Amino acid sequence: MASPDVTNILQQVATYQSSDLAYLINLNCFVTTANTKFLNFEDKIGNLGDTVTFDRTPRYVTANSLVITAQGSVQRVQTLTVNNAQNVAYNFTAQQILFNVEEYWDKFAKSAVEELAANIEASVANVCVQNTFRFYGDGVTPITTFNQLAKMLAFFRNFGAAKNDTKGFLSDIAVPDIVGSGLNQFAQKRNDETAMSWEIGAFSRCDWYQSNLLPVHISGTEGQQGTVLTVVSTVKNTNGEITQIVFSGTNAANDVASVLQYDKFQFSDGVAGFNDLRFLTFTGHFQSNSPVQFAAAATAGSTAGSQVTVTLYPPLLPGKVQAASSDTMNINYDIVAGMQVTVLPSHRAGVVHSGNPLFLAMPQLPTQEPFYSSSEYDEDTGVSMRCYWGTVLGQNLQVMVHDAIWGYTMVPEMAMAVIFPL
Repeated sequence: MASPDVTNILQQVATYQSSDLAYLINLNCFVTTANTKFLNFEDKIGNLGDTVTFDRTPRYVTANSLVITAQGSVQRVQTLTVNNAQNVAYNFTAQQILFNVEEYWDKFAKSAVEELAANIEASVANVCVQNTFRFYGDGVTPITTFNQLAKMLAFFRNFGAAKNDTKGFLSDIAVPDIVGSGLNQFAQKRNDETAMSWEIGAFSRCDWYQSNLLPVHISGTEGQQGTVLTVVSTVKNTNGEITQIVFSGTNAANDVASVLQYDKFQFSDGVAGFNDLRFLTFTGHFQSNSPVQFAAAATAGSTAGSQVTVTLYPPLLPGKVQAASSDTMNINYDIVAGMQVTVLPSHRAGVVHSGNPLFLAMPQLPTQEPFYSSSEYDEDTGVSMRCYWGTVLGQNLQVMVHDAIWGYTMVPEMAMAVIFPL
């Protein structure tokens, strides 16, 4: 007869099994679609240093006469600087490599590459905030329909736009509602394509992309409080361009965060006693239907008298249509005291651009002698980077490093921010 009090002592062995779980990757559309003409500009003959200068289209004005007045020709330029660097490093002891890691190196490496690539993508996406002054959206109303996309492109092209390579970058959260709005329209072929992919794809001569890494801009106090500011005076440079505007009516006095860099402003229509301000077209200098907008070039605090002086990008120059004036004239009327502006609230920003104005440089880093080195290209993210590894002398550590340097810029007049509420 078996005893009921027998105690069994058994060994449990826990094994570590690979799950083959997929990586949680991001939508890296900015890096993969950027203009890579200057990707490795360090190899260009005669270029020294971490900056390359490239040309922007020259500008002229016409004169209404056969009697000529020669005007100066200006080579407009913009710079692209490699000023970003990041790395992901990790290490293991000899024992850890022998007993735990040897068959798992690729998974650690892949995770490190994905993390570095996500940071590079998010960095490049900052052009949506930093390199735009025009915008569509008020930061309150969601963008949810194809009709809004069509209006967005109409305003983008109304100012003047390159005909080729128009690309739009939207919040991935906005895409389902936009696609759903299109299915209510009687467009069988387009609806069949969008319903099967649930993507916007190509619409109105623009290729649409979606991103989960669009930058967030936190506005200054005036944007967050919805303050309407009133023009007090302007500051002009020697060319007559308005470079600064003094506003009254700030939310609070002596507020150091009254206006933050990259805050976006728009002149209000319908202010009694004043003409509505409109941009002139970039080429031809004709009055457009686009409201005058600008970005704050620097942070500005309010004074004890509740005034704030905002530095503008771009400078604004009033000019008459077809007047033999400066080629930089860009608004239809002068800015005078009493005009009003509103400021965008905090928001998430996408972008529409054309003509491939978003430039990315990712120079290949040199080998790290005496360590083993190689250059990598990740097909999932489109990012290239360096990998080097080796032992730390006398420390029983083997170190693996993934790193990259990069720079980016975008030509502002060829882009328009797309504003999504937070």
